Amino acid sequence: EVQLVESGGGLVQAGGSLRLSCAASGFTFDDYAIGWFRQAPGKEREGVSCITMSDDSTYYADSVKGRFTVSSDNAKNTVYLQMNSLKPEDTAVYVCAALGHYSGSCPPFYDYWGQGTQVTVSS
Repeated sequence: EVQLVESGGGLVQAGGSLRLSCAASGFTFDDYAIGWFRQAPGKEREGVSCITMSDDSTYYADSVKGRFTVSSDNAKNTVYLQMNSLKPEDTAVYVCAALGHYSGSCPPFYDYWGQGTQVTVSS
């Protein structure tokens, strides 16, 4: 059974940092794409970042470029989202998603989704 479990969310002041983790089980990372999404109350879900394991290519939304960094530890089947210089507008539930047997830029859809972790940035 494929599972994605996010952790690392919390409450932080503006300008602070958090590192989110997406731990995967039930599959090996080697040829997967992992995406990070976020959804704030009353807003549509937004794609934040993704990484494709086959070539370590990464993508960032303009709203987080230069502040967020996505990385992976294939030995631990875990993807991280390092978030620096956090802003109140980064407040949202962050969710990771996975799509298998994929290479290239961020996929247009994902097969598996985690439950999410809350990130709250106070001003």
